[in-house]
This record gives sequence, structure tokens and C-alpha cells, in this order.
Amino acid sequence: MIESKADLKEYLRRDYLASYLDHERPHIFGDEVMKYLIVLRKLEYWTNCGKGIIGKIFRLYYTYRHKHQNLRLHFAVYPNSCGKGLSLAHYGNILIHEDTKIGENCRLCQEVTVGGNKGSRAVATIGNNCFIGAGAKILGGITIADDVVIGANAVVVEDITEPGTTWGGIPARKISNKGSRIYLCPKLFNEQD
Repeated sequence: MIESKADLKEYLRRDYLASYLDHERPHIFGDEVMKYLIVLRKLEYWTNCGKGIIGKIFRLYYTYRHKHQNLRLHFAVYPNSCGKGLSLAHYGNILIHEDTKIGENCRLCQEVTVGGNKGSRAVATIGNNCFIGAGAKILGGITIADDVVIGANAVVVEDITEPGTTWGGIPARKISNKGSRIYLCPKLFNEQD
């Protein structure tokens, strides 16, 4: 959770790395997903840290920009739901329930849905260093371990407790003991090692 200016800078730096960007600012034309992540992170900052009238004004401004970007890029990613190092691989229908908690260094492809199941408000908690493939659905109050790959179009409705595994199918079942690092930006791990 972003609780200071230093946290905001660190989150943005990690998001750039996770998105495979090697320039400091998004290009004027293009880099739409990174522009979205900047707005999301600034909204998180002003929601968590904004005090007084100035904080309220900036929070309203970034709330408006966030909603506008959500409609334009077909995203619904709520503030304070994702850790640093978030990578949205491509714009197009990424839906993350507001109560979801996603760890650090996670990459989400297009058409991913993380939400409730059977009318329940219980939603997933996703670990660090996870890759979620295009069209995957993660439904219900489940837990996903670190370093997990969810394959394209998989439907996950039960806990995944084995770290470093690959899951796919409907319903999702383990298909490999390979982890997610090959699908994530290597620069994220060079810093940690």
C-alpha cells in the first residue's frame, strides 16, 4: 500500500520495470497502459495520504481520470488492490474486484477476471510473482501461492497452495512444476537477488 511519496516513486519504478519499459516517462503517443498505471498509483497515493482540502481536490481529480481511463481501456482495477511491480500486458477487459489483494510483480493479460463466485463477496488473494494468462477467471475467496502461472482461459475456483507451479483448464488443475519467472521481466528479480 502506498503510504508516502517514496512509496509512490518505488511503486511507479517497479511498474515500469514490470512493463518492460526502459524509458523514464511514457511516450506522448503510446504507452497507454503505463499512463493508466501512473493514474492508478497517484489515486492510491492521494486516497491514502491526501489530507485537507488539497488532498481532497487531488483525490477527486485522480478519481475522475481513473474512471475515464477505465472506460477508455476497458479496465476495472481498483486502488490498493495490487502490489508494486504490476504489469498489465495489454488493454482490454481486465476486471479486478475491489476487495482482491494481488501481490508484487504480477502480470495480468487481457480478458482476466478476478471476482466473487455464486453471489459471494469473498474474493481471491494472489501471491507474489504470478502470471495470469489471457482470459483466465479466478472466482471466489481462494488463495493462490507465489510464483504461480495461471494458463490462458483457465477457471480457478479452488486454492492453489503449491508455489512455482502452472495451472490450466476448466476447472484449473496442475499441469506443470514450472514457475512464473520465465513470463516476468528478469530485471525485477535481478534487483532482489
